Amino acid sequence: MQTQPKTLHISVRDQRLTVKAGNEAIRTYRISTSQFGLGSEEGSMKTPIGNFRIGQKIGYKSLSGTIFKDREPMDQSQQSSADDDLVMSRILWLDGLEEHNANTRDRYIYIHGTNHEHKIGEPASHGCIRMTNVDVIELFDLVDEQTPVIIEA
Repeated sequence: MQTQPKTLHISVRDQRLTVKAGNEAIRTYRISTSQFGLGSEEGSMKTPIGNFRIGQKIGYKSLSGTIFKDREPMDQSQQSSADDDLVMSRILWLDGLEEHNANTRDRYIYIHGTNHEHKIGEPASHGCIRMTNVDVIELFDLVDEQTPVIIEA
């Protein structure tokens, strides 16, 4: 039996990411989108909407809680402030597929783990889709590069 291709559906209103196989929801996660609202403007720190794909997966086999800087694992001896907006555990780097969101990759919009897990479920990011570290690792293992992603208001 052939498995249905997976897609990711992100609802900004519900702060939820749903993994679907065909039309069947197989997993739903709480997320956090931008505290600055929706949009694709360069430097806006807003979450873009529309059609995307996972352009690159980064962090395979990294330990949970690994901190990434410029998409590279940081030396754990480097200190960071609890206030920092850290990219942790895994990175799913998004490519925009429409004219209005084609700059998504250049804006470094990811689905990633965070050090602000207590804010998951409310808009709190700087444009990216934040997940708990456990959840982003699970998602990373569920999907492939090129998986379609839909972000809706």
